[in-house]
Amino acid sequence: MPDGTLLSLRQITKRYGSLTAVDGLSLEVQRGEIFGLLGPNGAGKTTLIHCAIGLLEPDGGEVVLSGGNPREPRVRAHMGIAPQVLSLYELLSAEENLSFFGKLYGLDGRRLAERVASSLAFVGLESRRRDAVKNYSGGMQRRLNLAAALLHDPEILLLDEPTVGVDPQSRNSIFDNILALKREGRTIVYTTHYMEEAERLCDRVGIVDHGRLLSLDTVQGLLASQGGLPRLVVETGGREIELFSADPLGELNRLAATAPIDRFRLEQPTLEQVFLNLTGRTLRD
Repeated sequence: MPDGTLLSLRQITKRYGSLTAVDGLSLEVQRGEIFGLLGPNGAGKTTLIHCAIGLLEPDGGEVVLSGGNPREPRVRAHMGIAPQVLSLYELLSAEENLSFFGKLYGLDGRRLAERVASSLAFVGLESRRRDAVKNYSGGMQRRLNLAAALLHDPEILLLDEPTVGVDPQSRNSIFDNILALKREGRTIVYTTHYMEEAERLCDRVGIVDHGRLLSLDTVQGLLASQGGLPRLVVETGGREIELFSADPLGELNRLAATAPIDRFRLEQPTLEQVFLNLTGRTLRD
């Protein structure tokens, strides 16, 4: 594996009968980066993730995590997973949940107690550590889900839709946690349907559809190559003019020379536009 690469997916193919869910897809996740993985429903993203964490064995290709195969428990221990479907026991307290998961990772005694305490403190739940999870808000449960992923101090975290159904305060708290983990040098694979989250957090983004990797770049690189031209909307003389131009200021000056301009706005390309440009606007139900 090249220096700097922590997770490598090489020509991954996975089929379910006649359906090819992942079709010869390759990508690499570098140490210390936040890598965003985006794709519509049915794009093959979940299957790809399951192959990456060793839950599924690919029909073709190879997954290498920290130099080994993630289907081996000793290698998989390098990864922490916060799944979209909460993996928590509602009748247990936060502390009891983390103690249970920690023992599954081989932690015990003082080391287990220290990791439980530090993980709860990191997500701001130490004061509620003895409360049953069923009494937690959705945001608190999401934060505890993140704490469980961190418990065994993994090299790489896979966060699958970590802000689904949470309030704005919890959402921003989770963002702060993720950025703090990046500052520590942690590697994060982040899947989301919220484009603004990917724009805010991710160093690079891969867009997947029909089991293939359509594009992979930094957010700014994707905006430049796939986002299209800036959109200029001008109101003049009671009518609205819409223009797409690489030189919006020049277009604005040209229009101003012919008629008074009442107001205007300039809209830069967004990651959502990139996503729709690449995957289309057809509903995926």
